[in-house]
Amino acid sequence: MAITSQFPPVEVLDVPIHDAVLGRAQEYGDRPAMVDGVTGKSLSYAELDRLTRRVAAGLAELGIRHGDVIALYSPNTILYPVVFYGATRAGATVTTVNALYTADELHKQLIDSKAKLLVTISLFLPAAAAAVEETGVSEIFVCDQADGYRSVQELFASTAPEPVVEIDPAEDLAVLPYSSGTTGAAKGVMLTHRNIATNISQAEVMITLGQEERIIAILPFFHIYGLSVLMNLPLRLGATVVVLPKFELQQFLTTLDQQRITRAFVAPPVVLALAKHPAVDGVDLSHLKYVTSAAAPLDGELAEACAKRLGLHAVLQAYGMTELSPGTHAVPQDDPEPPPGAVGKLFPSTEMRLVGADGNDTDEGEIWIRGPQVMKGYLGRQAETDATIDADGWLHTGDIGRMDDRGYLYVVDRVKELIKYHGYQVPPAELEAVLLTDDRIADAAVIGVDADGNEVPKAFVVPMPGVSLTEQDVMDYVAARVAPYKKIRQVEFIDAVPKAASGKILRRELRAREAARE
Repeated sequence: MAITSQFPPVEVLDVPIHDAVLGRAQEYGDRPAMVDGVTGKSLSYAELDRLTRRVAAGLAELGIRHGDVIALYSPNTILYPVVFYGATRAGATVTTVNALYTADELHKQLIDSKAKLLVTISLFLPAAAAAVEETGVSEIFVCDQADGYRSVQELFASTAPEPVVEIDPAEDLAVLPYSSGTTGAAKGVMLTHRNIATNISQAEVMITLGQEERIIAILPFFHIYGLSVLMNLPLRLGATVVVLPKFELQQFLTTLDQQRITRAFVAPPVVLALAKHPAVDGVDLSHLKYVTSAAAPLDGELAEACAKRLGLHAVLQAYGMTELSPGTHAVPQDDPEPPPGAVGKLFPSTEMRLVGADGNDTDEGEIWIRGPQVMKGYLGRQAETDATIDADGWLHTGDIGRMDDRGYLYVVDRVKELIKYHGYQVPPAELEAVLLTDDRIADAAVIGVDADGNEVPKAFVVPMPGVSLTEQDVMDYVAARVAPYKKIRQVEFIDAVPKAASGKILRRELRAREAARE
């Protein structure tokens, strides 16, 4: 049986994403829209709106037409939204590229997406120049300056008329991010203007952002979480977005203080640092009123420890995935007592099912979602689309969840990541949460490994600096806190847990490490 939202439905936004976000930009006028947290340089809303229109004109002058694809390969900068919304104004689709990609990985995305133009920064030119060989990319633009390459600033100077493009929000793609989905290699996720715009409207019900708010953007805009929650949502509501090109703890803390940041949307590794790192002491974070974590599971005890240290009533959580534009759940910020560990309540205009292995609804099962935020499909991969979205429109997330009597969802683990120990299902995220309660442990990840024909939990542990810790210490600590079948059976100490830019643990890298060893 479908579970429906407790909140009234929202209107489907059948408008282009640039209109949904920047429709009130002239009204906001001189209010700062984007601020560079390193240099202090800023763009007002009026400037942001004007520049996106000039970029659209410049792109049209270059021959970019409705349906063309532009690749945006850049860290967070104040020009990222200028290029993004300028491209969509020209009728193009933006394929956002992971700023950590190698030339080979970028090349594959350029080929698959059929990109015609690449926009990057000078620092990334070696990879970009190598990647465009034997692709459909006709030119590389840079957001800064580089000899031999035209700059985005040249597009600002275009005197061509702003293009008039007919966009069908229900069918035309606004953005083409790449995601591995529930399994497999990265695939282009086709998100329409309607998908993205309506999901912002859904999120507004759960996340009340005021025009006076100042948001820090450390999560990358190329990731759908950063794009939607740190760029689209705050710019639609008139807030100020302060960008940093990457997460570096001291710079992050300094920026929180100096820029008087009121709200931080982060991933669990940042919550871990805020809860445990000594550098947090002595920094003035009194302006910070809300911290929201998403993109990966966050343990309730860690969330409570972070909230207590920062003097917040709670660290809020949210849930979604690229294929869902991305949001489906969030903890309402006005809930005075949100339950620890919950990822939130169901967005308005969204349905959910929890489905067991037998295909029937159950109290704890795979999370299925249906709503206007469900992607159009995977680019050029109909079979994989059909395996993810069934005939009735339900998207099968690959996540295991349960819901409490207040309507809060708890994500237990990934279907494909559950460890099968003697027939028992052991969720790695649960063991990671236990490990992180140990003050001697800075970070940890768990995978299933083969041991004499059985799959057993193995922990990869990053000890706190200067702490003496043995493998047996780790196993004993967990054994005292979990059922016998969930015990850690192997431990390996490492320097850092491999993670995606979004904060998700890259367990596949740890599995590859194990396979290479074998």
